[in-house]
Amino acid sequence: MPATTLLVITLTFFVAGLVKGVTGMGLPTVAMGVLGTLMPPAGAAALLLVPSFVTNVWQLLAGPSFATLARRLWPMLAGIVAGTLLGASLMTGSHAGLAVAGLGAALALYAVLGLLALPLRVPALMEKRLSPWIGVATGLVTGGTGVFVVPAVPYLQALALERDALVQALGLSFTVSTIALAFGLAHGGALHAGALGASLLAVVPALLGMWAGQRLRSRIAPATFRRWFFICLLGLGIELLLRPWL
Repeated sequence: MPATTLLVITLTFFVAGLVKGVTGMGLPTVAMGVLGTLMPPAGAAALLLVPSFVTNVWQLLAGPSFATLARRLWPMLAGIVAGTLLGASLMTGSHAGLAVAGLGAALALYAVLGLLALPLRVPALMEKRLSPWIGVATGLVTGGTGVFVVPAVPYLQALALERDALVQALGLSFTVSTIALAFGLAHGGALHAGALGASLLAVVPALLGMWAGQRLRSRIAPATFRRWFFICLLGLGIELLLRPWL
């Protein structure tokens, strides 16, 4: 791998970790968005596996109510696994251009939802019916694009969880998505020793970025940071969405 590419990957995971440290999410989204401009989505997804797993387990274990959340969210988590394994064939097959466009669409949709900040709420009676389908939809997007956030993040935010419980629920959802994506990539032949080695090395800049982001969180306005993050993500998503036709 050329030195310039290694430098870009290192900086990408540092920035992705920085965003996650400030906002509690965004590492796979940033990593897939930037790396998707340099390589096929399957290669980018393989690189993010280990940093995503490590940072999300860290986030998951730091929360107060793992067992309670696991019992509540298991239908969604099961749907994520099933959907990811079904959708991974898109990213690892012969439809690379379609996967790039799908990645762009997922990033742009997530950015628009973040900028609109709609006050969504899921009635308690609807949660059991919605959770499996939200999981399957999230899994299909994860398997096809490597992005874990749509529609899981807006859905979890709509459950009116306490702040610490929401952060832990996001960590749980992202951890399951990462594991399922690893199995999907391996089944499609896109996961090999070289990719895992590079992914392991990417943990260091990701953790450094996450540490820096946590320190930066108290010194900046989170709302301003999130707004500019979503604006940049929207521009990146539109570029990826249009790339196969340019």
